[in-house]
Amino acid sequence: MDDPGAFWRRPTGGFGSVAGHTQCQVASSSAPGCGLPQEADTVTSSPLPRILRRRGEPAYPTFLELFFDLVYIFLFSRLAVELAHDLTVRGAAQAAVLLLAAWWVWVLTAWLTDLFNPRLPIIQATVLLVMFGTLLMAIATPYAFADHGWLFVAAYFGIHLVRDAVLIPGTRVNPPIQARSIRVFFWFGVTAVPWVAGAFADGTTRLALWSLAAAIDLGSARLGWPTPRLGRTELASQIFTGAHLSERHREIFIIALGELILSIGIGLAGSGFEPGPVAASAVAFASAVLLFQLYFQRARQILADPGVMVVERVRPGTSTSYSHLVMTAGVVAVSASISLVIERPSGSASGALVAVVLGGPALFLVGSCLFDAVLTGRVLWSRALGVVALCALAPAATLLPPLGVLVAANLVLLLILVGGALAAGSRLVRVAPAG
Repeated sequence: MDDPGAFWRRPTGGFGSVAGHTQCQVASSSAPGCGLPQEADTVTSSPLPRILRRRGEPAYPTFLELFFDLVYIFLFSRLAVELAHDLTVRGAAQAAVLLLAAWWVWVLTAWLTDLFNPRLPIIQATVLLVMFGTLLMAIATPYAFADHGWLFVAAYFGIHLVRDAVLIPGTRVNPPIQARSIRVFFWFGVTAVPWVAGAFADGTTRLALWSLAAAIDLGSARLGWPTPRLGRTELASQIFTGAHLSERHREIFIIALGELILSIGIGLAGSGFEPGPVAASAVAFASAVLLFQLYFQRARQILADPGVMVVERVRPGTSTSYSHLVMTAGVVAVSASISLVIERPSGSASGALVAVVLGGPALFLVGSCLFDAVLTGRVLWSRALGVVALCALAPAATLLPPLGVLVAANLVLLLILVGGALAAGSRLVRVAPAG
């Protein structure tokens, strides 16, 4: 009979773990770096909570998870519109803080449905309530740094309270598993201070407090949520299903691209179909295609055939989430820039417009490099050079019309795509061994 506790003895994954093809086998701790902490042994010696996923359950995302992701089309759209309306360093920083908060909600929900059974009514209800809270966050986005900052914070903390109100009682039969949810809850209590204080502050003070809160949220997860008397969640206990989370990250990136397509369509529909906006829309659509191809070109290469490729490097799931956060931020910036280029494709391009038109693809490439480094331990030099090329274009790009700047950015992406395709045809993908 299968050991139900084996599920909890799997190594850490994310994109860095393909089911059945890691150096660390499911119930083995003999491989280098695969020894589990004492916490993992305690987990399996106690009864497993009913709400957990069981070994052998399908790892693919459920329809509910796909439905949940739809709210992020609206949220990304709101962020892109706000960024387009305020092309300043301050506006970019505000958009970044709001994106960090929204992304962290998505990450915790993805982990929720990875570790707990999304086919149970209680978990489904939790996901739907989180979705509604995310919708409220999206609605509050344009007003978050104005008079209704409290609405954004209330929605954000309502989400976490609902989730922890389900998970902490639902895992009480297994104290080590319950302790993980308590640690997360403790750290959200810590960040409640700057989040709430920021909601009642003004201007720069609110931005500083919320930036601190968002940094603590993400940083505490990276450290395993160290908590007084409960310790921290050890790396080997941060267990994720590689196949499930890899698909979830692909899906949220597709959602970001979906918002980009929506932005192009809205811009063209409201343009009066003049030649300039029509041409800008065509170039913008090419941008979306290039981003799509660049993302999945590398994903296909790395995750091509489990029978051919063996993933030897086990990485925490947070690393994959952070790299996708950067790529998604790049797509949101591209969406903001495209709406502006479609609105005014000719004339001189301001420095702020050049920054967002070139900065969006550059952010995507930085995230792509991080993603590759997480999985392979190597720098993807073609994409790193692409970032350098986009930065080098900036001074000359101010002499071009907005549409010309967008074309130049696309040419850089196209060269990277073609170079990657040629390189892929000449060698097999290998993943660097753990050092």
